Amino acid sequence: MYKVLIADDEIKIREVIAEYGKINNYNVFEASDGQQAIDLVEKYDFDCVVLDIMMPNLDGYTACKRIKAIKNVPIIILSARQQEDDKLYGFELGIDDYVTKPFSPRELMARIKVVIDRANKNKKTDAKDTLKVDGITVNIPSHEVHIDGTLMHLTNKEFDLLVYFLNNQGIVISRDTLLEKIWGYDYYGVERTVDTHIKMLRKNLGPYSNRIKTVRGEGYKFE
Repeated sequence: MYKVLIADDEIKIREVIAEYGKINNYNVFEASDGQQAIDLVEKYDFDCVVLDIMMPNLDGYTACKRIKAIKNVPIIILSARQQEDDKLYGFELGIDDYVTKPFSPRELMARIKVVIDRANKNKKTDAKDTLKVDGITVNIPSHEVHIDGTLMHLTNKEFDLLVYFLNNQGIVISRDTLLEKIWGYDYYGVERTVDTHIKMLRKNLGPYSNRIKTVRGEGYKFE
C-alpha cells in the first residue's frame, strides 16, 4: 500500500483528501503545517507528498526545499495561489505537479497516481544504467549526474529532461512533447515551464550547456 502525506492547515481539506485516499487504497498521513510534514518525512518513506503553500510555522515552499534535501520523494503543491509565477517557482524547486484550489478530489487522486507511477517507472527503467556524453555522466539507478567528475544536484525534472535528451540526441523535440513526456499527459502546463527548466538544466551542465540547442519555432535539440 502506497503511503501519501497530506500537509494542509485546513482540517476539512485534509479529511476529504484522506477519505478519497483510503478509497484509492493509499495509507494517508496528515500534517497541519510544514514542520510536521518534515518530521513525518524523516520518520517514514512516502510515495508522494501533497503540500499546501500557505501554512503556519513553515510554509509549503520552505518545507518542499527541506524535504527534497532529506529524501527524493515526489511532491505535489496544492494551493489557492493560481499565479503562473507561483507555479513556476514550485517547479524550480523540483515539485512534480501543481494543483490549484478549489480542486476535484478525484482529479487529485489521478495526479497522485500519475506521479507515483512515474517515480516507480524511473526506478525500474529499462534504459542503460549509465549514459555518458563527453564529460556528462548520468547514473540512472542512483539518480546522479556528474559533470567532469563533479556531482551536480539536479531537480527531478531537470534529471528527467537530461535523460530524455540523452536518449533522443539530434532530434528536435517540441515543448509540447517535453510537457507530455516529462510532466505527464494530464499536466495542464505552459511552455514557459519547459523554458524555465531548460534554463536551470543548462546552468547545471556548465561547459556543456551549449549542447542543448534552441530551435526557433520548434523546440530544443541535444547535440
